[in-house]
Amino acid sequence: MRLDSYLSDIRLIKRRTQAKKACESGRVFLDGNVAKPGKEVKQGQIITIDFAHRILEVEVLEIPLRNVRKEEAKNFYKIIREERRKEELF
Repeated sequence: MRLDSYLSDIRLIKRRTQAKKACESGRVFLDGNVAKPGKEVKQGQIITIDFAHRILEVEVLEIPLRNVRKEEAKNFYKIIREERRKEELF
């Protein structure tokens, strides 16, 4: 499954177009390497997403065959690290 599709199907990023833009801007890493939106995701790989105010690192547990419901989405990945950035006050 494509990386951008995986991120949107399991609801880590809201829409596929947003996931694609995040990949293209170099904010999504697959096993430590910058990943393009079309990169194939496999079970056991580590995905790191650099959001504006946090960094999220997850392990791929399973690849969904279809869009999953919100309640089921967390069964497809395991959070390894979630680091919130402190906002700088000027």
